[in-house]
Amino acid sequence: MFLKAAINGGRSRAEAPTVPLTPEEIATDASRAISLGAAVVHAHARTADGGQSIHPDDIGAMVRAVRATDTSVIIGTTTGLWTCSGHDERMRHVAGWPDGALPDFASVAFSEEGAAEAAQLLVSRGVVLESAVWSIDDVPSLLSSPTLHQNVRILIEPETADPDQAIAECRQIAAILRDAGATCSILYHGQDGTAWPVLRAAVEDGVEARIGLEDVTCDSAGSAADNAAMISEALAIGRSCPDS
Repeated sequence: MFLKAAINGGRSRAEAPTVPLTPEEIATDASRAISLGAAVVHAHARTADGGQSIHPDDIGAMVRAVRATDTSVIIGTTTGLWTCSGHDERMRHVAGWPDGALPDFASVAFSEEGAAEAAQLLVSRGVVLESAVWSIDDVPSLLSSPTLHQNVRILIEPETADPDQAIAECRQIAAILRDAGATCSILYHGQDGTAWPVLRAAVEDGVEARIGLEDVTCDSAGSAADNAAMISEALAIGRSCPDS
């Protein structure tokens, strides 16, 4: 089972008391995630006041802290427009990410303005690319993008709160992508009430999965949990499926 640990996202301490926010906290949680069996880690750099950021200073501080703590961690981040004032600023920030502290990979949401251009910039900078689709409406822009075949994986991230619908959307989009010739890995993940059902569907379908405090704040039984507990449970679910 390939599991990505999404360790913080935009979660606040009010939502999740253990969410890592500082570079050092992110580094500690990232190292723990890998030691438990996660394949890669996705984290959002934070400002001093807790806001999400892709500013070069914040990305550099996070990546340096992770690598100083554990060189085995493969660390990725977002390029989401909610982290900045808009696409132009995103392009300036990504262009300014420090050469000596680039994340290993970064994701681009194809629901957003300028996604194809942002994806091309990441590739030109030597950052491994992930592309995300939030609905079937995002698929045409991804399929027409110049970087389609340079993705390490495509993330299918349904926005619906209904678990059955979320799973159905993941499977429908995955089928369309495969039929259109996308050959990279596919990852499903949900949010809050869909996170665990979608993870189980990913295991059943033999695709990559994701879990962590960005996606959900509780284990599959509904009890509050930290990243380590959720990663351990997700991997146990994976082991329970013979084909995973």
